[in-house]
Amino acid sequence: MKKWIVRVLAVLFVLLFLYFIFAPGEKEKPLKQITIKKGNIEEKALAVGTIEPEKEIKVKSTIPGIVAEVFFKVGDKIEAGKPLFKISPNPTPLEYVEAQRNIEVAEVTRAQLKKDLDRKIKLFKSQMISQSDLEEIQSSYKGANLQHKMALERLELIQKGRIRIANKDINSIINAPIDGIVLSKSVNRGDPIVPLTNFQPGTEMCSLADMEKIHFKGTVDEIDVGKIMTNMKAEIQIGAIPDIKIEGQVIRIYPKAKKEGNATLFDIEILIIKAQNHQLRAGYSATASIKIREQKQVLLIPERLVLFEKEKKYVEIPAGKKTKKIEIQTGLSDGLNMEVVSGLKEGDKVIERPPREIT
Repeated sequence: MKKWIVRVLAVLFVLLFLYFIFAPGEKEKPLKQITIKKGNIEEKALAVGTIEPEKEIKVKSTIPGIVAEVFFKVGDKIEAGKPLFKISPNPTPLEYVEAQRNIEVAEVTRAQLKKDLDRKIKLFKSQMISQSDLEEIQSSYKGANLQHKMALERLELIQKGRIRIANKDINSIINAPIDGIVLSKSVNRGDPIVPLTNFQPGTEMCSLADMEKIHFKGTVDEIDVGKIMTNMKAEIQIGAIPDIKIEGQVIRIYPKAKKEGNATLFDIEILIIKAQNHQLRAGYSATASIKIREQKQVLLIPERLVLFEKEKKYVEIPAGKKTKKIEIQTGLSDGLNMEVVSGLKEGDKVIERPPREIT
C-alpha cells in the first residue's frame, strides 16, 4: 500500500515538473494605439482670485462719542444721504470744563472790549482819535463776539450733539456717502467711536459698495503674464456656483510682481460683463481662464503620448511587429492636448504604453 502511494506521488511530481518546464509563457498584451484626429485647441492662462466690488467705501466718523442708534441691517440697500448711525456725544470731564472756561474767558474779553469801544466812540466824537483807531477797536470787538458765540456753540455741540448754524443743521448723524449695499457692520449700539483725524485712522463703522459694478481680482503666474493683454476675453467660474460660467474682459494688469511662497505673481483685474442673472456676492472665490490663442481644426495629440528628449519631441508609432520613434513639431498646448505642426498626419496611429507600476 505504501509503495502504491509513493508511486502516485512520484508521477504527480514528474507531471508538475514537466508542466513548469514546457508550459507556454504569458502572452504579451498588444500595445494600445491612438488615432490622430483634428479638433480645436485653445491656449489659456489661469488666474485665481475673488469677486470684489469696483469701489468699497469704509464709513468713519469725524465726531467722537458713543453709537446711539443704528438705522440699517447688513445687506440693506442704502441711498446716498440716508442716515446710517447716530452718535451720542461723550465728552470727558476735562473737555466739558474747558468748554465752560472758554465761554467765561470769551465773556470777559468781550466785556472789556465793549468798554474800550464805548470810550473810543466818545473820543472820536470829540475828534481826539482818528477813524482808523475807531475801526480797529470795532474790529476787535466783533472778533470777541465771534469767539464768544463759537464757545457757546462748542458747549452745545458736546452736550446735545447737534446745533444749527446759518440755517444749516450740524449734528452727529452719519449719512451714507454713496448708493450701495451694506457689506459689513463693525460697531453696535453703545460702542465708543474714535474720530477720523489727520493723526489717527478712526473707527471703521461699516462698509458700503455698489454691487452693480463688480470685478474679478486675482493673480496670474509670471510665466503667463507676458502673454496677457487688456481687452482679452476671460471665462470666470465661481466655486459657489459651479454650474455657470461668467463672461469677462481683462481691464488691468499690475506692473509690479509680488511673492507668495516661492511663486512670483502679478495682480490682474477682470470686468464682469454678463452674470446670467445670478446674484454675485463680494468675496466669492473664483478662477478665470483667459483665452490667449486659439487654433481650429488642427491635428491634436494627447500630451501624455509625447516624449521629451534633449529639447526635442518624439512619439512612438507601430512599425510592423515592432515600434519606432519619430520626431514631431508641436504648437499650442492646453495641458491635455497638443497641436501637431509636422511629423504626423490625420489618421496616423500613435503608441500608448501602459503606465509604469511603482513597486
